[in-house]
Amino acid sequence: MNHNLNTPGIAKSAVARLHVDGGATLLNDNVVVEEPLEIRIGNRPFVVTMRTPGNDEELAAGFMTTEGFTHSKSDFKEIDRCRMASHPENTIRVRLSTRLNLDEIESRRYGAISASCGVCGKTSLESIRNSYPDIQSDCQIERSILLSLPDRLRESQVVFEKTGGLHSSGLFDKTGNLVCLREDVGRHNALDKAIGFALLNDIWPLENHILMVSGRVSFEIIQKALAARIPIVAAVSAPSSLAISVARECGITLVGFLRNPTMNVYSHPHRISG
Repeated sequence: MNHNLNTPGIAKSAVARLHVDGGATLLNDNVVVEEPLEIRIGNRPFVVTMRTPGNDEELAAGFMTTEGFTHSKSDFKEIDRCRMASHPENTIRVRLSTRLNLDEIESRRYGAISASCGVCGKTSLESIRNSYPDIQSDCQIERSILLSLPDRLRESQVVFEKTGGLHSSGLFDKTGNLVCLREDVGRHNALDKAIGFALLNDIWPLENHILMVSGRVSFEIIQKALAARIPIVAAVSAPSSLAISVARECGITLVGFLRNPTMNVYSHPHRISG
């Protein structure tokens, strides 16, 4: 299998396409790349996640922040490739500011071994709910703008358009302008990349922004939005019962089945006007 050097995250793979008449066509098709990324704190291995290569520094920053280990850009001294690793292209080294206690960070990992495992390994749901104050943002978005976001998201999904195999997360301002879109084989990674972009580019916190995701909304999506202080989360698909419950408790406006001209609003509808 060969990587497509022109578009990161895409590889070529031989495939036999079977037809209804019993025939077959041999193709060299586009497929999404999935490879492990090891995040190290200094020279200490910290976590491994399966991701689509690209924007790995953002992924590291976003993961560290949405999991509650860091809180601002100033917590990071440096994020770069670990050239001493056997596979530097799949290894990111995070150097934290000296005011952060590395041993304390290690003790808060709750045994988690994969960023894609979401809530797995955390001591309890209550510990996450109690980690952040409720969102009090007075951000509002017009109904017509909100309804336009799925099309705006899809138009910018470059890798999905070529492979059909990716999740995407888009951050929009309240006038509907796309601030950042990131794609990844893992929905949590796509969101961490977008949040990491915002953090590293001083668009922080995201209390006046809207998160639009391409799939369903699980608890983990709401948890990460809460950490980034995102007041409005919207999706083209369904939310889970726990996502709805936490959104209601924590002050997040949660929108599901956002498909023009309709939507379902599960919590805090006062942020949608018009």
